[in-house]
Amino acid sequence: MPDFLARLSPGQRWLAILALIIAVLAIWFFGFREAEQKRPPPPNPWMGPTPVHTVTATKENLNVHIKAIGSVAPLNTVTVRSRVDGQLLRILFEEGQQVKAGDLLAEIDPATYKVRLAQAEGTLQETRAQLKNAEEDLALYQRLLTKNSIAKQQFDKQQALVEQLRGTLKNHSAQLDDARLQLSYTRITAPISGRTGLRKVDVGNLIKTGDAEGLVTITQTQPIAVMFTIPENQLVAVRGAYASAQENKSSLRVEAWDRSEQQLLATGQLTTLDNQIDTATGTLKLKAQFDNSDDSLFPNQFVNARLQVQTLNDAITIPADAVQYGSKGTYVYTIKDNKATMRVLKLGASEGTKVAVLDGLAEGEQVVLEGLDRLHEGKDVKVME
Repeated sequence: MPDFLARLSPGQRWLAILALIIAVLAIWFFGFREAEQKRPPPPNPWMGPTPVHTVTATKENLNVHIKAIGSVAPLNTVTVRSRVDGQLLRILFEEGQQVKAGDLLAEIDPATYKVRLAQAEGTLQETRAQLKNAEEDLALYQRLLTKNSIAKQQFDKQQALVEQLRGTLKNHSAQLDDARLQLSYTRITAPISGRTGLRKVDVGNLIKTGDAEGLVTITQTQPIAVMFTIPENQLVAVRGAYASAQENKSSLRVEAWDRSEQQLLATGQLTTLDNQIDTATGTLKLKAQFDNSDDSLFPNQFVNARLQVQTLNDAITIPADAVQYGSKGTYVYTIKDNKATMRVLKLGASEGTKVAVLDGLAEGEQVVLEGLDRLHEGKDVKVME
C-alpha cells in the first residue's frame, strides 16, 4: 500500500479509491472508446406507396327520390253522434274494434219514438177516412149538380173540403215518415268503415243531439294517407314527374320509413298536390295513399317519406364518398399502372350513398374510396384487398 494511503483514515481511503476508479473510466470513455457508427434514418411512411381501397364504377338503374318529413293521417275521421235524444240502452262495439259501414254500434231507448209513431199512424188513418167520406160526398154533389138539384156554391164548398183533406193527408203522411225516421235513429250505426277509439259515454246516460264529444270516434285506416311537404325549389321536378305519370295512367311511388330511416314501413302512391305554396314556410303539401292492410301505419305517426320522381336507366354510379371537390370542380382518383390519376367528372342525380356520373368515367373503372387524403396526381399506390 502506498505511503499516502497508509496515512489516510479508512473512510478517506475508500473515497480516494472511488475517485481513482471514476478517473480511469472517464479516460477510457473519452479517449479510447470507438465512436458509434451513425445509424441510417428510419424509413418515412409518407414516401412509399399509399395503401388505398377501391370500388368499381357500375352500370345500373338508379331510382331518384325526394326525401321529406311527413305524418300519417286517417283517410276519413268521423265523430259518431246521436240524432235523437234519449237514454243509452246498449253499446255493441269494443274499443279499438274494426267496424264496417252500417254496423250497429249502440241503441237508444225507443219507447218514446214508438209512441210518436203510433200517434202518427192513427192521425193518418183518421185523415184517410175523412178524405174518403168527403170524396164520396163530392161525387154525389157532382151528380146532383148536373140535375140542378143543389146550388153550385155547395158543390164548390165540398170540392174545397176534399182538396183541404188531401193536403192534410200529405202532411200527416210526412209526419208518419218523420216518426219512422226518428225511431230508426235510435239505432246508431257506423257511418264509415274503420277503427273505433275510446267510447265517450257509458250505458244508462242520457244523451242529446248537441253533445260535442259524441259516442265514439271512427278513423279509417285502410287505406290511410301520409301528408308531407317539399321545398319550393323541388316543385318543378315533382310536377313534371306527376304530370308524366298521369299521362301514362300510372302513379308515383312513395315509401314510408320509420323515424330512424332503418325500416321500410309501407309503400303507396302519390294521390295529389296542394293547389298553393305555403308562403310562411315556402313548401308545398303532398298527399300519398297506402293500403295499410297490415296496420303498419298509425294515425298521427311520424314517418320519413321518399317520393320517387325519376329512374336513370343504365347510369354509371359510384359511391358519393369517392367524389372530391377542388378548384377544378368535382373529381375522383383512378388507378393506372399503380399510380393515382385525377379524373374530373360531371355528376348527375344522387340517391342514398350513390351518385350518377354523366361524363368522365366508364363502367368497370377502379375508383379510390379510402386513402384519399394522401393522394395527388402520379402518387404511387398499393391497392389493398
